[in-house]
Amino acid sequence: MRLSVMLFSLVAVIIPFASHAAEADVVNVEVKAMSNRLYQFEVTVSHPDEGWDHYVDKWDVVAPDGSVLGSRTLFHPHENEQPFTRNLAGVKVPVGVNEVTLRAHDSVDGYGGKTITVVLPGSVQAGR
Repeated sequence: MRLSVMLFSLVAVIIPFASHAAEADVVNVEVKAMSNRLYQFEVTVSHPDEGWDHYVDKWDVVAPDGSVLGSRTLFHPHENEQPFTRNLAGVKVPVGVNEVTLRAHDSVDGYGGKTITVVLPGSVQAGR
């Protein structure tokens, strides 16, 4: 009897976490130079959105030093549109930054899914 109660308790604790195990993954990025260190990013994100309680709520453009150069806030779940693509224009990238990383955030798990690092158009990098 005790083993049954312990097993049930363990399952009751694990199941809620298992349903929220998937993190938001960036699966594709297209970047276009606009002018004077301004860029447009078109980012595709994949995540099993579950409605308002668990969905991708933003994605970020991040410099190599960890500073966030731009964020696209997502105001609703996309459970019937997966993966989905949204853009963000007018992202100012400082001189000397030649690549950025795109990461996604969801309302339950935060950051932690797959990211993509892209070299900015027109950038020249030594050794690459």
